[in-house]
Amino acid sequence: MQTILALDQGTTSSRAIVFDAAGRVLGLAQRELPQIYPQPGWVEQDPETIWATQLATAREALSHAGVAAAGVAAIGITNQRETTVVWERATGRPIANAIVWQDRRTAEHCERLRSDGLAGLFQARTGLVLDAYFSGTKVAWILDHVPGARARAERGELAFGTVDSWLVWKLTGGRVHATDASNAARTLLYDIRSRRWNGELSAALGVPKAMLPQVVASSGVLAESDAQVLGSPIPIAGVAGDQQAALFGQRCVTPGKVKNTYGTGCFMLMHTGERVPESRHHLLATVAWQLGDRTEYALEGSVFIAGAAVQWLRDGLGLIAGAAEIEALAASVPDTDGVYFVPAFTGLGAPHWDPHARGTICGITRGTTRGHLARAALEAIAFQTADILECMQADAGVALTELRVDGGATRNDLLMQFQADLLGVPVVRAANAESTALGAALLAGLATGVWKDAEQVDGLWQAERRFTGTLPRDRVAPLTTRWRAAVERAKGWNI
Repeated sequence: MQTILALDQGTTSSRAIVFDAAGRVLGLAQRELPQIYPQPGWVEQDPETIWATQLATAREALSHAGVAAAGVAAIGITNQRETTVVWERATGRPIANAIVWQDRRTAEHCERLRSDGLAGLFQARTGLVLDAYFSGTKVAWILDHVPGARARAERGELAFGTVDSWLVWKLTGGRVHATDASNAARTLLYDIRSRRWNGELSAALGVPKAMLPQVVASSGVLAESDAQVLGSPIPIAGVAGDQQAALFGQRCVTPGKVKNTYGTGCFMLMHTGERVPESRHHLLATVAWQLGDRTEYALEGSVFIAGAAVQWLRDGLGLIAGAAEIEALAASVPDTDGVYFVPAFTGLGAPHWDPHARGTICGITRGTTRGHLARAALEAIAFQTADILECMQADAGVALTELRVDGGATRNDLLMQFQADLLGVPVVRAANAESTALGAALLAGLATGVWKDAEQVDGLWQAERRFTGTLPRDRVAPLTTRWRAAVERAKGWNI
């Protein structure tokens, strides 16, 4: 049994990939995941649809690979991290839609906690800032707005979990309620130093500890799937949040290595080893993964809207028919002609943390065309990434030698080249574009003997292309200055 089934449950789709021991893709399936927008700034999903799409893709990927469940060594799970599900323990039924990580409805709750002087406590314990991005205030909102939910939670009748927990629950037929350390670290409820749920934080947020899942290692057999789910029981042996899984899949496993994933948002992580990082520039300290009793950490910067800006050009404006058209349209003009697009649709993440920022387009003239808007959208992704990297290098006190990249948008050569131009260091695109799913597979395979040690899997990573900067540094500076002026105009809009 030398195959691994990786479940990659993302914000806009559920995917499943079967890998062999050489890291090759044997079978792949993907289904779109509908988003629900009840009000401006609110984003929800149906938990049952999350499960249904993930189960369907798992079965399809195994079929495409020609592999029966009995021939799979392990399941690895990776997931959109802060998205919050609350369900009944007795029936497994969700009591509300999942609140997605992008949702901003709890921004005022976070402001009240800051006004109460609790920001320092949360940052010291969790490594996070008080922001609606994270799960803790989302759980509290559900308990406060679903009739009877809070009393039921206090009686132990309800379970909370991020999407990994929800999938483990469904895969095991409700036998196991667990999460791994990398996902627990994104809840505002988990002390990343003592590595346990914190009662003081639970009390401050109003989230009963009886709701919380068991925290397990990121690599290790935590359960077996129910035989009826896929046809035979399979060990569930790897779990990690999507960005930590990508860090592992990119083999950024020594201090100072950095990766950036270009998906719905952009997420840059720097491995810091067994040291909990501290940031002076509003970045996050987070658990990278737990391997046995050893916990390793990362410094993280989060961009909320990246590829989602391209989706908006497609779905919101009808500017393009498909996301793949964006590169050709952007390349139809030599530059943006002074147009800057700040895609703060759900506020700004690192390093600004402004939930009241909103999307802004500056510099439009009568000569602005579709091409200029398309190019400005791509450049916005690169500008946001460059801002985070500058903060990360300052916090770490090291100069980056390369940036390893993955995610769907890395197929866009124009974007990758502009990213290298802004950074002034090589941008290295992985040969295996499935870094997130591969990371989950590696964590599961290491726990079940598919690979004997980390050194063996290091050889699975290869570069596909290196982009090096060609824009002179004296031309980069004014572009960055104008970008930051546009960002300032986007801040504080929705107050």
